[in-house]
Amino acid sequence: MMYETPEQRSETGKPMVQATPRDVIHIRLASFVIFFAVAVGVLTLIVKAYVLTAVLAVIAVIAVIDVLFAVRRQRRLGRGPRSTG
Repeated sequence: MMYETPEQRSETGKPMVQATPRDVIHIRLASFVIFFAVAVGVLTLIVKAYVLTAVLAVIAVIAVIDVLFAVRRQRRLGRGPRSTG
């Protein structure tokens, strides 16, 4: 069961804030990490540095999981992309 304080919703029942600052930071930083890991990962594939490619792939997967958890937290709080319908 969700416990909400009155200031979290407007009079019409819509969320007052679309995302918490913590989750916004997680999503933005993780998206940069994903972009960087994919870009450098492609370069490491070209130069056949397979160990570094594997390390970057693991980093990219961790960043994707972090984004998924941040979005999930927002949905659970009632402020995420699918929570207002």
